Amino acid sequence: MWVITNFGFFSVVQKPGDDQLTVRARARKDLETLREKYIPDLGEILENAGTDYQYRAKIPREVFAEAMKNIVLDIDYSNFKNAVAKKQGHKRAGVYHDLWSSLWRISEEE
Repeated sequence: MWVITNFGFFSVVQKPGDDQLTVRARARKDLETLREKYIPDLGEILENAGTDYQYRAKIPREVFAEAMKNIVLDIDYSNFKNAVAKKQGHKRAGVYHDLWSSLWRISEEE
């Protein structure tokens, strides 16, 4: 599952044989912010321990689910890309805009 928030981008998966979730990120700061704001018990942030995501950490599924609930409860903006620009800067907002533009093609499939 991809989780794109105004404070970070994450890929969340369950690796075979592992009872915890692995939260992966392209930027270490995203995992650090996730830990600081929502998951103080996030596992150690490992660097270069996988393939296409440079950073990753493990977390029990129930703890991540509670964090997701709190992330949703903290939504206080009417425009996501503007909220990203405010928290993470215009460069990250531009990356998210490019993703938004790519995903626009989904509506053309209908």
